[in-house]
Amino acid sequence: MFSKILVPLDGSEHSMRALDIAIQIAKKFNSKLTLIHVYSVSVRPVPVPEPATFAPGIPMMAPAEYSRVAEAVKSAGARILAEGAEKVKAEGVEVDTLLREGHTVHEIVRAAEEGKFDLIVMGARGLSRIKEIILGSVSDGVIRNAPCPVLVTK
Repeated sequence: MFSKILVPLDGSEHSMRALDIAIQIAKKFNSKLTLIHVYSVSVRPVPVPEPATFAPGIPMMAPAEYSRVAEAVKSAGARILAEGAEKVKAEGVEVDTLLREGHTVHEIVRAAEEGKFDLIVMGARGLSRIKEIILGSVSDGVIRNAPCPVLVTK
């Protein structure tokens, strides 16, 4: 029934709880889990000469600094996936990982479509409650757009 399960992880307690539930489902249905982490760097580089000079009140980031920030965010996502995959393997469940950059909802839905997943298991809340209120809930966006059933855990 659920041979391929997609589990979005952001490192939060909610996403780790969702992973625990996904592991139990995977054991019951002999499923394969794919863990996905979507990262984004919301500040974009502004072409300014190095070293950058800043105007008061105008956020600017030199390209070299942007690259360092982007790499740090990507590395943090890779660590979250590695920790999740280690937990899944310890339970004897087959696991893959996906690390993507972009809009969280769009990338989760796109991965679900491309991978022809049977189920998405995700936490109800992630790391940023303020961001969720302002931008809309990631889980809500996935529920509305996913090509498969979505199990949202609390």
